[in-house]
Amino acid sequence: MKKYLTVIALFVAFTLSAQRIAVVDVNAVLAGMSDYTAAQKEVDKVAAEWQQEIAKEYDKIKSMYNKYQAEQVLLSDDNKKTREEEIVKKEEEVRELQKRRFGPEGDLFKRRQQLVSPIQDKVFEAMQGYAVDKGYDLIFDKSGAAGLLFVSPDFDKTEDIKKKVGAK
Repeated sequence: MKKYLTVIALFVAFTLSAQRIAVVDVNAVLAGMSDYTAAQKEVDKVAAEWQQEIAKEYDKIKSMYNKYQAEQVLLSDDNKKTREEEIVKKEEEVRELQKRRFGPEGDLFKRRQQLVSPIQDKVFEAMQGYAVDKGYDLIFDKSGAAGLLFVSPDFDKTEDIKKKVGAK
């Protein structure tokens, strides 16, 4: 079994030694691009506005509940039930609004895609062009969850890509 693993390790090492590899910190490239920072600020601004909108709605629900608590002893059973249903309905509406704004396919996700995707595509195209021009076989994103524990600085081409896209 050890011989088998050794043969596989040697094969992998030989295969990798024949390839040119580069590492790029895509987050650093994006952070250095003024278009990206402007798009991110716009997304953050929209998210803050929507979060504030939702917080106001939750405040309304809290006010409804507090008013109900104060008046509960004076209400008939039918009125109690009606008020409770109103509160529950309002809570459901606000949860639905929150899901529509911030859910996985929500308005914020769509807005971010609209603003950020073209910039990410530009960086991806620049990396592809760089790889072709310089003869690299693989480019890893060291900012992602690639699982890299150590990377020699000789492989890091982040600054080259930043220059290519005009990032600081």
